[in-house]
Amino acid sequence: MNWYLYLILAYVLILLGFNIYRSFRIKNQEDMMVAGRSLGVRVMVFTLICTWIGSGTFIAGAEFAAKAGWSSLWLPAGAWIGIIIIYFLAAKIRTFGKYTIGDILEVRYGKFARIFGAIALIISFTAIVSYQFKAGGYILSVISDNQISVETGQFITAILVISFTAAAGMMAVAYTDLPNGIIILLACLIATPFVIYNTGGTPALQNLPPDHLKLINQGFGQMPVLKALSYFLATLLLLLGVQSMYQKFYSARTPKDARTAVTLWVIGTIFVETVVIIIAVFAATKFWPEIQLFLQGDTAHGMDPASIVIQSAKRLVPPYVGILLLGAACAVVLSTGMNYLLSPTTNIMRDIYQKTINPNATQAQMVVLQKIMIVILGILAYLLCTKLTSVLEMSYFAYTIYGVAITPALIAALTWKRVTQAAGLASIISGTIVALGLYLAGYIWPQIMIPYGNPNGDPWGIPLIYPAFAISVAALLIVTYLTPAPKMEEIKELFPDRSVK
Repeated sequence: MNWYLYLILAYVLILLGFNIYRSFRIKNQEDMMVAGRSLGVRVMVFTLICTWIGSGTFIAGAEFAAKAGWSSLWLPAGAWIGIIIIYFLAAKIRTFGKYTIGDILEVRYGKFARIFGAIALIISFTAIVSYQFKAGGYILSVISDNQISVETGQFITAILVISFTAAAGMMAVAYTDLPNGIIILLACLIATPFVIYNTGGTPALQNLPPDHLKLINQGFGQMPVLKALSYFLATLLLLLGVQSMYQKFYSARTPKDARTAVTLWVIGTIFVETVVIIIAVFAATKFWPEIQLFLQGDTAHGMDPASIVIQSAKRLVPPYVGILLLGAACAVVLSTGMNYLLSPTTNIMRDIYQKTINPNATQAQMVVLQKIMIVILGILAYLLCTKLTSVLEMSYFAYTIYGVAITPALIAALTWKRVTQAAGLASIISGTIVALGLYLAGYIWPQIMIPYGNPNGDPWGIPLIYPAFAISVAALLIVTYLTPAPKMEEIKELFPDRSVK
């Protein structure tokens, strides 16, 4: 063992004690799901940053940057645009003031849309939680110099995330995100100049393949431009519809607080995601021979590109900076895992159990049952994690299925009075079926995948987000204009004026 690991474990134990303390303040469903709608701007900003900045940034994003260079910026750029768009909806979402995305879907599209939306969200978010566990395994293995195996690290991460979330729900998530968010911002700010200096600065970039320095990496598949834009579209659609974010808006003290927090959130998110890519690209100039060995199958002597930021913390910066960067990596895994584990269990309890099974459930029953669901769903995510081979590929799939199934119908529900119940339901179902069907087709008929036979490739060379998104939007538009416009009383909760266009 080493002092890096001891310090990280000490920090985790402090967070655990804090969450046990917070657990005694959970009295009802509103405390568990939306922190009693009590979050001010400061807490909101950091919890929004931690909602989005997770292993998708520090592990998947860094892996992508190490393999592809500057063109990996296409992946986070979609989220940046999404945050800017969501700025104009934040106050309205808080004013609506419910618990889940399903609350919005039911108001506009009926109870079946709520159920199908919950199913798509549960599939996607369980996948996202699973790769947080995988990322935690990577981090603990590197920190401990492989004394803790990746498999053991995954198990430890799963235990921590499940126990933290079950202890105090949104109270634990939001107030754990506050110190975690501060650590993430400080680590990125301080570590970057050290990494650039210790790798030789910009001249060292010539040690990378030429495509690493281009806007579009030609290694992106049969259609590089389409692939690059598919990463952009996947993160854009996820961000616009991600329930964890909406749940934070519902937790804000006022609509004004929600909107102010979004302004600061976009600044923090752009900074962190850009800096992580800078760290990964410059570190790749130093570790490129080791990365090549790994990609060629020599896992004993090579370096997994997914661990490049973690390796940078141990090998390219002073120890006091390294522990801060390692702490940030652990913080994002814990925070994101908690966010995305709480969210689908909120759907299960609110959209399925309370709405269809036991409408008269007491507040105490809802809290206890949600804690049980957190444990169950956490175990399922852990079992999925043991089967994963790439955090990057699983994150792309999770973003895609959620973005095409939920986001078109959700944004239409918030902004378009004319959209109808049948159209929203058709969009949700068709998007889910096409995305999931094409993903599974890669395993059933690998011959349709390009690169040939690779399940993580693209069906017929076309990224699956394009056909899935096109069909989801087409269903929304076509069915809307084939069915009667909704009556004003059906949409008055979201549109208080008296016209439908």
